[in-house]
Amino acid sequence: MENLSLHVKNFNNRVKVMNQTNAKELTLSALEARNLHNDIFDLLTKINDLTISKGNADADISVEFDGGDF
Repeated sequence: MENLSLHVKNFNNRVKVMNQTNAKELTLSALEARNLHNDIFDLLTKINDLTISKGNADADISVEFDGGDF
C-alpha cells in the first residue's frame, strides 16, 4: 500500500471512512477525479509494460532435456 500514489491513497482512505460511517455516497471534486483518473491510468500502463516485458523474457528461454547416462 505504501507504493500507491497520493491520490489513490486519499481515495482509499475516503472509501474506508465511507464504509465505517455507512455513508451512501462519495463525492469527488473535479480535480480529485482527474488526479485519480491519471493515477489509475499510470498504474494500468505500468502493469501493461510489466506484462509485455515479462512475456518477451519468457519467449527467449530455451530448455533442453536429455537422458544423460540414464
